[in-house]
Amino acid sequence: MSVVPITSPDLDASEVSWFSALCSDDYRFLGVPDGDLRSSWEHCSAIVQEAEAQGFRNILCPSSYQVGQDTLSFVAGCAPITSKINLLAAVRCGEMQPIMLARTIATLDHMLKGRLTVNIISSDFPGEKADSAYRYQRSREVVEILKQAWTQDEITYKGEVYDFEGLTADPAKPYQTGGPLLYFGGYSPAALDLCGQHCDVYLMWPETQDQLAGRMKAVHAVAERYGRTLDYGLRVHMIVRDTEAEAREYADYIASKLDDELGRLIRERALDSTSLGVSHQARARELADQFGYTEPNLWTGVGRARSGCGAALVGSTDQVLSKIEDYRKMGIRAFIFSGYPHIDEARHFGSRVLPQLKTCSLPHEYGRIPAETPATPLGNGVRR
Repeated sequence: MSVVPITSPDLDASEVSWFSALCSDDYRFLGVPDGDLRSSWEHCSAIVQEAEAQGFRNILCPSSYQVGQDTLSFVAGCAPITSKINLLAAVRCGEMQPIMLARTIATLDHMLKGRLTVNIISSDFPGEKADSAYRYQRSREVVEILKQAWTQDEITYKGEVYDFEGLTADPAKPYQTGGPLLYFGGYSPAALDLCGQHCDVYLMWPETQDQLAGRMKAVHAVAERYGRTLDYGLRVHMIVRDTEAEAREYADYIASKLDDELGRLIRERALDSTSLGVSHQARARELADQFGYTEPNLWTGVGRARSGCGAALVGSTDQVLSKIEDYRKMGIRAFIFSGYPHIDEARHFGSRVLPQLKTCSLPHEYGRIPAETPATPLGNGVRR
């Protein structure tokens, strides 16, 4: 039974995506740096190309200040070496002046011929400790200015952070009418309001199914106030093998050399390490059983060595397929998976699970309408 109305209830396909470890988040053993897996153009672009070869429909390219590579430059470099997979570029709002950001994203969208999607992020900058309400207000203004730049020839905007009067926006129009699809994750009321009004896909980190359902209902209630309907996504790690015993054994194996003090340092280097979402991941680890499982096949051990998404689906092919189907029945249509090492685990998932899933690319197969188009009843995958 679907928990909330989804954008396209008549569609039975899901967007199944992978993850490129731009932020040096790739290991053979969790928390143990490995020179061959450190963030580099060669390694991370190889992950993207492997994901495309396996049939994943999108790939998250994350952002970090401490380690790794510049996300937008990386995505630009992937344009000529890929042809089918979408790229989900993480953008930290306020890092770049918003009109310049609009131009950069529009350029990337043309380079990728519409294969660009954008993950909107609100976080502190290095040396900054901003109030949560301010950060989300800044992100709101960035998104609203982006939409003006992508749909109008002139930008006039008066906000708390940005103030523009009569600036021309030509030729910063993206390849996709109205701009790339916007993915967003956040837990505070300000975050839910921003997503409900302006974004297209609400991304969640792994929690129990009851907790995920509660988050979806909360976001849906906000979107409904704005006369909108969203899609929902889940970002979760993956360990799939022929049997559950093999999968659990591998989970234990990759955590076998993890020093918890080093794991804490890895978590705390992230600028979002004190966010509400991260605290929920930490709470899940505290409530897990002695083996780290918070519900069947959901293992929280990954979170011992990373901030953000901190749990994995661990099980046999049938168990993982069953879990994904449970999420789909809740109304989740976008999945962003990852695993350690990322290329190896993409092959495990790609050979065992992906051939049994009906997949889609949300922005392309089901259409977009310009942001300024008047609200109309939703259908056939069209968003507003």
